[in-house]
Parts: sequence; C-alpha cells; structure tokens
Amino acid sequence: MSIIGPRPLLPEYLPLYSPEQARRHEIRPGVTGWAQTNGRNAISWKKKFELDVWYVDNVSFALDVKILSLTALKVVKREGVNQSDAPGVEVTMPKSDGTN
Repeated sequence: MSIIGPRPLLPEYLPLYSPEQARRHEIRPGVTGWAQTNGRNAISWKKKFELDVWYVDNVSFALDVKILSLTALKVVKREGVNQSDAPGVEVTMPKSDGTN
C-alpha cells in the first residue's frame, strides 16, 4: 500500500468491476487518492471509478503532491464526508452494486 493511490475496496466488489474499472488495480492502493480529493463520499461510485482510472493514466510526483495538499485541506474543512452536505444529513457512501 502507498500513501497516494485508489482507495482499496472490499474483495466482495471484485466481481462487480467492469474491465475499465478494474484498471484501478494497475497501481498500488493508497490511503488517499484523486477520488477522495474530488468528492469523497459526496460522489457516485461510477464517478469514483472514473477518477481512479484517470489517476492511473496520469500518475506523477506533481499530482501526488497536489493530492496530499488537497487531502489535508479536505480533512480540515471536513468536505465530502457525508453523501449530502445538507444540514443534519449524515449518510456515508451506500454499498456498491456494480451499477451505481
């Protein structure tokens, strides 16, 4: 595992990946990644996979530094923790079914 890379998911998700989504496994998983800095739990599973694959195609030291900086900012601001930023709504990401 590395610091930057697509966040690892439970093994039960493996059969649900499309061939394009499975590309996220071409690099080591990380503690934080491009999807976490671009929406975290406030975006769909489909968008997370798109962002993970984009990162695989564009990985660089400069991008990793940007992700680390954005991660620190998101944690301090508590952005994207819940699926909705509506006041009083605290719902994290629903389980993926391979289509959402």
